[in-house]
Amino acid sequence: MQINNIQFHSIGMVHSPFTELKDMPIQPSGASGVEGTLIIHPEYTKGLCDLAGFSHIYLLYFFHRVKEFQLKVTPFLDNQPRGIFATRAPRRPNPIGLSILLLVEINNEVLRVRNIDILDGTPILDIKPYVPAFDQPKNVKIGWLTNVGKGVKSKRSDERFK
Repeated sequence: MQINNIQFHSIGMVHSPFTELKDMPIQPSGASGVEGTLIIHPEYTKGLCDLAGFSHIYLLYFFHRVKEFQLKVTPFLDNQPRGIFATRAPRRPNPIGLSILLLVEINNEVLRVRNIDILDGTPILDIKPYVPAFDQPKNVKIGWLTNVGKGVKSKRSDERFK
């Protein structure tokens, strides 16, 4: 059975210091210390119960400025085209982003987070707790990123993935 029409609804919005794609960090490790807030829509705030006990969260969000997808892209950390599913580039068939953020504080519908690498105004799709015992597999290989991944902290975005 194939399902072609899937709908998601925003549960909130990201507020960050990044209002333009240019010069934005490309991953949370490049945004060390950068603070932002996640504003959760009132009808979803009961879902935040018990989240304050976690230090980190996965944030899933919609790349709302992506207009089309590409199956091969030249990622920020490389100069060769790569298959989209071997990258974290935003121009995906389903433009969903994922970041692990430090959860600083929850105050009603406002989550204060750190290490945010997300564009201001981005719609939030979901929040999940980061659990090291669940989320740190052993014997990890990182493919083509083995030799270039170290540059992620200093690499900044440009307009290529609009």
